[in-house]
Parts: sequence; C-alpha cells; structure tokens
Amino acid sequence: MNVERRVQRFVSINYYMQDLKKRTKKFNLDCINFCSSIPKSREFDSLVRQLIRSSSSVGANYRAANRAKSDRDFINKLKIVEEEADESMYWLEVFKEILSINKQENDRLIQEANELVAIIVSSILTVRKRLKDKI
Repeated sequence: MNVERRVQRFVSINYYMQDLKKRTKKFNLDCINFCSSIPKSREFDSLVRQLIRSSSSVGANYRAANRAKSDRDFINKLKIVEEEADESMYWLEVFKEILSINKQENDRLIQEANELVAIIVSSILTVRKRLKDKI
C-alpha cells in the first residue's frame, strides 16, 4: 500500500472513530434525558439506573477500546461495548412495554442501540479477519 493510500485510510478510520465516539456519547445523554421523563417511583428507579449505567458504559468502553494496546485488546473492549449496547436495548424494550409516554423517543433509542450493536459487531468481525489474514 503506498503512502498516500495509508494516509487516506488513517484519516478515514480516525474520522469514523471520532464520529462513533460522539455518537456513543450522544446515545448516553439521550438515554439520560429519556430517563428524566420517566415518573419517579420505586418500581421504575432500578430500571432507570440500569439503563443509565449500561448506556454510559457504551461510550466509556468505546473510548477505552480506542486506546487498546493490541488488536486482541481492541476486540475484547469492543465486546464489552457490544454487551452494554445490547443491555441498553433490553432496558429500552422493557420501558416500551411498561410505559405509555415518550414512545417515539423510546423507539428512536432502541433503533440507535440496535445500530450501535451492528456497527460494533461489524468492527469486531473486520479486526478478527485482519488478525486471521496476518497468520
């Protein structure tokens, strides 16, 4: 691969990573805002805490993945991101079934969680393929 293509690839990957960093942070902030609209009750409090915890973990662990020391470390950290995004989707689906408010925002957040999971899984598969090709 010539130098120009390497630079192009680096810039493209860096832009993609920065975009996903912003997107995972926005997902967390949107989940927090969604949770603030949920009526305060003993029944909902634990569910709200779970959603806030898992959605904040998505962005935090994605940032950690970007500082991975190796491809294998990167994959391991991305697997955590995948799990936390999937867990966030689970809590959002629970809210969808038990709440009658903010249905549109709830659906949007479920869609975003689903897209984040798909992106992360695709990234994991890409890095795994690259590792396999090195062997």
